[in-house]
Amino acid sequence: MCGCGGRRRRRLGALLLGLLLGGLLLRRFNWSSLVPLQLRGRTLGLQAEDSEFRLEGMPFRIFGGSMHYFRVPREYWRDRMVKMKTCGLNTLTTYVPWNLHEAANGKFDFSGNLDLEAFLTLAADVGFWVILRPGPYICSEWDLGGLPSWLLQDPEMQLRTTYKGFTEAVDAYFDHLMTRVVPLQYKKGGPIIAVQVENEYGSYAKDPQYLTYVKMALLNRGIVELLMTSDNRDGLSSGYVDGALATVNFQKMDYSFLNFLDSVQQNKPKMVMEYWTGWFDSWGGPHNIFDADDMVNSVAEVLKTGASINLYMFHGGTNFGFMNGALDSDEYKPDVTSYDYDAVLTEAGDYTSKFFKLRQLFTKIIGQPLPPPPMITGKASYGAVLLPQYVSLWEVLPSIVEPVKSEFPVNMENLPVNDGNGQAYGYTLYETVISGGGQLHSRDHVRDRAQVFVNTVFVGFLDYNTVELSIPEGQGFRQLRLLVENCGRVNYGLMLNEQRKGLIGDVFLNKTPLRNFKIYSLEMKPGFMESLRGVTAWSTIPDYAVGPAFFRGNLQVQYIPRDTFLKLEGWEKGVVFVNGKNLGRYWKIGPQETLYLPATWLQPGNNEIIVFEERTAGRIIQSVDMPYLGRTHYLD
Repeated sequence: MCGCGGRRRRRLGALLLGLLLGGLLLRRFNWSSLVPLQLRGRTLGLQAEDSEFRLEGMPFRIFGGSMHYFRVPREYWRDRMVKMKTCGLNTLTTYVPWNLHEAANGKFDFSGNLDLEAFLTLAADVGFWVILRPGPYICSEWDLGGLPSWLLQDPEMQLRTTYKGFTEAVDAYFDHLMTRVVPLQYKKGGPIIAVQVENEYGSYAKDPQYLTYVKMALLNRGIVELLMTSDNRDGLSSGYVDGALATVNFQKMDYSFLNFLDSVQQNKPKMVMEYWTGWFDSWGGPHNIFDADDMVNSVAEVLKTGASINLYMFHGGTNFGFMNGALDSDEYKPDVTSYDYDAVLTEAGDYTSKFFKLRQLFTKIIGQPLPPPPMITGKASYGAVLLPQYVSLWEVLPSIVEPVKSEFPVNMENLPVNDGNGQAYGYTLYETVISGGGQLHSRDHVRDRAQVFVNTVFVGFLDYNTVELSIPEGQGFRQLRLLVENCGRVNYGLMLNEQRKGLIGDVFLNKTPLRNFKIYSLEMKPGFMESLRGVTAWSTIPDYAVGPAFFRGNLQVQYIPRDTFLKLEGWEKGVVFVNGKNLGRYWKIGPQETLYLPATWLQPGNNEIIVFEERTAGRIIQSVDMPYLGRTHYLD
C-alpha cells in the first residue's frame, strides 16, 4: 500500500513539476555578472524597497542553501560549496554558534574549523553571496540553540531577553564577532548581502524590547547591509522588528504563509528563509524522510510566486561531540549525532535525488547550462576493528580527575571547574556514602539520565520517566554513585532557561536528602583523553565486560584515508573517540546505527579508537562504506 501510494505520488509529482516549470520559464534570470568576484563599484547592496529584491540596482532573487561550517570538516568546505554552486544556487547561509566561539567566558576561538572569516572568504571565491545568521540564538538543533552554557551559572538568567546579565554577555561577544564580520560586508567588498536579527523570536517572544536591542547591537557595531528576521507562520506576528525584512519558514507550500508576509509588510520582496528540505531525528524515533518529488514541487511553487528561497538544509553535516540539541514539548527528546536531515547532500556530502531534481529546476529558471557537478569521493570499508584493551571508569577516576567536594549536589554548569566556567557537556559523577538501602527518589532532579550504582554494582536508571529506584540493603557503609549524562540541551521552545544539567536539586534516600558528595566532571575533552591514554590500568578485555568503561583498539588504514562509517552493533550506549576527537554518541535504541567518520580525521597506518560504553560492550566495531540512519518515516 505505502509503496504503491509512493509511486503514484511520484508520477503525479513529476507531472506537477512539469506544469510549474512551464510557468517559471516565462521569466528567466541570468545573474552571471552578479557574483562576488566580478561585481565592482558597490554602493547600493541588497535592497528590499518594493516587491522584488535588487542588488546594485538590478533585479535579483535569492536562491540560497544552508551549510554550517561548524558541522563540516574544514577540508570539505570547498567541495560542499562547489556542489551547491553546480545545483544552481547563488547564496549561502550559515549560522554562527556562540557556544563554540566563546566556550569559556571572554576567551574567543575563530581558528581551524571555527575560522568564520576563511569560510566566508571561500564562499565568495566559489561565487556565493552570503546571508549571515549570527544569533546570538540560532536554534539549529544545536545545544542550547548555540548559547554558551556558562550563561546558566546566573540563577536569575533570562536568556533571549534584555535581562542585564544576558545583554552584557551578548555585547561582549558581538564586540569581538562583528570586528570579523563587518569587513566582509557587501559594501566593503565582501560577500555578505544580508544579516539576520536573532532567529525565530516570534516563537519565544518573552520580551517586546529584545529584537530592537539585537537590531541596534548589530547596527551600532557597523552592520550596514539589509537586516532580516525569520519565523514560522505562528511566530511571524510577534517575530519581526521595524527596520528588518520579515521572512518565513516552512516545508509544505501554503499560500497563506506568503500572504501573511504581505499583511505584515506590504509591497516587499517575499522570502522563505528556511525551506525545510527534510527534518532532524531524535533518539528512539525514526529517520525522517521528505519525498524528493514533494520537496521539489513545493520549491517550484514557491518560486512561481516570485519569492526568493533558502534551502535549509542543503548540506546538514554532523553534530560531532556532545553538541546535539533536544526538544522538550510533551517529553524530552535529544537529537541524534547525524545531522543528515535528509538534505540535498547527504551527511557525507554525496548527491541525492533531490540534488539532481533541484539542479534541473534551477537550470530551467536560470536559462543557462550549469557547470558539471564534481565527482563524489569513494567511501571505505575497513572491516572489523577489534578493541582488545579495556579499563573501567572506576579504575581511572582517581588518577585523572580531581573531584569537587560539596555538601549539596551541584549542577554541571556551576561546578568550580574550567577556570570558573563550569562544565558544559558530557557526564558528571556524583558519589556519596550510604549506610543502608531503601527507596531512592530523584524528585525529577536528574538531567538528563543517570546510571545508579552501589559501589560498582549497577542498580538501574533514573531519568524523566523513572524517578524512583529500590536500593538493596547491605552491611556497613557503601558508595552510592550516580553517573549523570547531559544528553543535549533543548534548543527550541520556552524551556531554555531550565537547561541546567547534572543533579539540579536534592535526591532522596528514604525521604532524607543525600549529602556530602564527591563530584567528578567528565567532559572528556582532549586533555582528559590524553591522560586516559597514558594510564597504566589498561588490560586485556575480560570475557564479560560491562560499563561504564573505556575500550581501545586500532583501525588500520593503508594508503590515503577515505570517509567511512562506524557501526556499533552489540554495543548499548556511549561515545566514540577517533585519534582523540569526539565523533559523537551512539545508542542502540536508534534510529542512527552508524557514525560518520570523515577521512580528514584519519591517517595512514594506526588510528586509535576509544569507545566509552555505559553498559553493554561489544567486542568489535565495523567500518562500513554505507551509512545506516535507521528505519524511515515519510513526512506527511
